[in-house]
Amino acid sequence: MSDDDDDKIQDYSHVTPAYRRALWTVVVLNVGYGLAEIVAGFVSGSQALKADALDFLGDGTITLLGLIAIGWSLVWRARSALLQGVFLGLLGLGILVTSAYRVFVLQQPEAEIMGLFGVIALVVNVASAWVLLPHRSGDANVRAVWLFSRNDAIGNVAVIIAAGLVAWTATPWPDLVVAVVIAGLFLQSSWVIIKDARRDLRTAQASA
Repeated sequence: MSDDDDDKIQDYSHVTPAYRRALWTVVVLNVGYGLAEIVAGFVSGSQALKADALDFLGDGTITLLGLIAIGWSLVWRARSALLQGVFLGLLGLGILVTSAYRVFVLQQPEAEIMGLFGVIALVVNVASAWVLLPHRSGDANVRAVWLFSRNDAIGNVAVIIAAGLVAWTATPWPDLVVAVVIAGLFLQSSWVIIKDARRDLRTAQASA
């Protein structure tokens, strides 16, 4: 095979205008709302909201990287996905560290603010996941973008549940538990993305 074989796009969702529009929509929604939610997290004292805001910002950043990577060779798209997986894993570890700190410095979060922003975030994430739904299959780079958006939606449902439990129990523990669960989801998805990226790298090297 020639060296040009590595440059062939394996999944044509990479090059369709619809896929590009979907990615731009996800970037704008996630970065914009992530900035708003991280402010709400500090105002309410909610670790779960801060964790979810980091997920939003990470999702927007990684989606932008996925948008830039459109049309790259398979090996470079795989490297891009590998970077995304590592970034997601670091976010998960960061949430675990800050959550552990909160165990020793407990602070009662504002359940009302948590719930309000959790509901708005869920709407944003469902919109993001919806536009990406037709493009969820493909190489590691496509899978990474989809997993980030899917994680956002799951995390928002967890934040809403945590807000209700915080209001019901009058303790910050549900907030902390949800933050740890979100971190675990980050780490699991990070592992999947890295595994897919390494598979694509092996495929590209075998085709070279």
